Amino acid sequence: MNFRVLNFTSSLISSFKKLSLGSQNYSKFLFSGNQIQRLKCATCIHTSGTHFGLMEFFDEKENWTVNEIRVGRAWKKEELRIKSNEDLHKLWFVLLKERNMLLTMEHEYNEKLELFPSPERIDKVKESMINLEEVVRERNKAYYMLETGETGERPGKVANNSLGMRYFYKCAEHILPPEKNRHWFAKRKLWYNRKEVKKFLLYYREKLFLEKRKARVRERNHVLQLLKRFPDADMESLQALYPNVDVE
Repeated sequence: MNFRVLNFTSSLISSFKKLSLGSQNYSKFLFSGNQIQRLKCATCIHTSGTHFGLMEFFDEKENWTVNEIRVGRAWKKEELRIKSNEDLHKLWFVLLKERNMLLTMEHEYNEKLELFPSPERIDKVKESMINLEEVVRERNKAYYMLETGETGERPGKVANNSLGMRYFYKCAEHILPPEKNRHWFAKRKLWYNRKEVKKFLLYYREKLFLEKRKARVRERNHVLQLLKRFPDADMESLQALYPNVDVE
């Protein structure tokens, strides 16, 4: 019996030596059934080590002592429209990481009472993020208009606040309807039917009217001064620059 066991183990060892580690036969010899399927699925997933370094929130060390950092311009909409959705998704997180880094560095420079080099970098990153978001919204609008006939944007309406002044209200989902939500009614007391509010709205509209009239008079006097200084000026160009003034 022991002799048979030794023969079996020796044959098993020799078979292991003949098989290469990277061959397909070796994987079939070691794994069978569901284990092979799980192994194939596991090889499709790429993972990397977790990086807990906080230095990602700071700029490179060679830029810490520099008074000026030369950077490029912001991303334009025309450049973003020709990119795929996957590229826009990656670019968004790159810009988000850059913005967090710049805000962290700005805060650190303020704590040290030093000047932050090239502060326009924050504005360029924000402009790029705004342009990217608008391009994504354009694509979403086009898709929803084609599929459902609607824009897919968050709906809204013109509403009145507590003082009767109009503003654009963006609708949102709520658990309770408004007629059953007492907390909402307590916060949303409408006073624009009272005489004090009507008097306030009268003065407020009068103020807006006077500001618009002063702007029209100021623009008209400016055009008259231009015509006095330059009597041979082009009337069509003046009319295009000041459409609210009758140049003729």
